[in-house]
Amino acid sequence: MLPLKCISSSILSLRNLGALGTTLDTIRSSQSTLYGPLFQQIPTACRLHDAREQNGEPSNRKSLLQPLWPYAQLMRLDKPIGTWLLTWPCYWSIALGTAQGQLPDVQLLTLFGAGALLLRGAGCTINDLWDRDLDKQVERTKSRPLASGAVQPSQAIVFLGLQLCLGLGILLQLNQYSQILGASSLLLVGTYPLFKRFTHWPQAYLGLTINWGALMGYAAAHGSCAWDVVLPLYVGGIAWTLVYDTIYAHQDKKDDVRVGIKSTALLFGSNTKTWLLSFTAVSAASWLIAGHTAECSWPYNVSVMVAVGHMLWQIRAVDLENATDCSAKFMSNKWVGASLFLGAVLGRVL
Repeated sequence: MLPLKCISSSILSLRNLGALGTTLDTIRSSQSTLYGPLFQQIPTACRLHDAREQNGEPSNRKSLLQPLWPYAQLMRLDKPIGTWLLTWPCYWSIALGTAQGQLPDVQLLTLFGAGALLLRGAGCTINDLWDRDLDKQVERTKSRPLASGAVQPSQAIVFLGLQLCLGLGILLQLNQYSQILGASSLLLVGTYPLFKRFTHWPQAYLGLTINWGALMGYAAAHGSCAWDVVLPLYVGGIAWTLVYDTIYAHQDKKDDVRVGIKSTALLFGSNTKTWLLSFTAVSAASWLIAGHTAECSWPYNVSVMVAVGHMLWQIRAVDLENATDCSAKFMSNKWVGASLFLGAVLGRVL
C-alpha cells in the first residue's frame, strides 16, 4: 500500500502534467521570439536588396536591415546551435532546482534564454576579435565579419559593450547569488579564445565556459547551489562538450595544422572515437548522479539514457574525414540537451 504522502504527490503530479505541454510551448515560442525572426528576416531582406541591385532595378531606399546583418553574423544569429548548447545546461539546472511537483518558472527560463543569446553573442564577438588574423587563414572562417572586413575592430568593441550592457540588465533580474556566479563567468568567456594557441585542450576549457549555466540555473531557481547536484551536472556537461566540440574541430583540422591552432581533434587523431566514448561514459555517470541526488523520478533516468544513446549514435555514425558530416553531427546535439531537459521536468512533476 502506498503511503498517503506518495498518493497525494502523485495526484499533484497529474494535475501539473496537464500544464507541461503549455509550458514547453511557451519556452519554445520564447526562444523563437528571441532570435528566430531576426536571423530569418535580415538575410532575406539583404538578398532581396542585392538581387534588385544586380538586376539593375532602382532602389528607393536601402534596406534598414542590411547594415545590421554583419553584426547578426558576428553574434551568430544565423547559427543558433551555439545558443542552444549554452541554454540547455541552464535549463537542466533550473528544472533540477525546481520544487518537487512543480514546473520550472517560465519567466526564469525566458531570462536565461535571452541571457544565453546575448552571452553567446558576446563570446563570439570576443572570439572573433582575438582570432581575426587566424580566421583569415581558415577556409570555414575567412568570411566572418571581422576576418572579411565587414566589421572593423572598433565597431566590434562598441557592439560587444552593447551586448554586455544588455546582458547585465538580465543578470540584475536574478538573485544576488546568481549575479555573483554570472559575473564570475566573464573571465572564462574572455580568455577561452586564447587556449587554442598553447594547449590541445581548448574543448575542455570551452566545456568549463559553456556549461556554467549548470551552476547558475539552480541558484536562480533555488536561491543557492546544492553542490552535490550541480557539480555532477556541470561535469557531465563538460564531458558532453568534449564530445561535440571535438567532432566540430575535425572540420578544420587540416587548416589548423597549417595555421598552428591546437585542438583535441588533432591530439586524439585516429583514437578520437575511443576518447569520445570515454567522455560519454563520464556524462552518463555524472548526469545520473545529479538526478539521484536531486531526487528526480524515473523519467529523468530515461532521458539520460536517450541523451547518451544519441551521443553513442553520433560517435558511431560520424565520418571524421567529412566536414559536412561533422557539422551535421555537431548540430544534432541540441536534441541531447532537449531530451535531458524534458526528463528533468518530468522527473519533477511525476
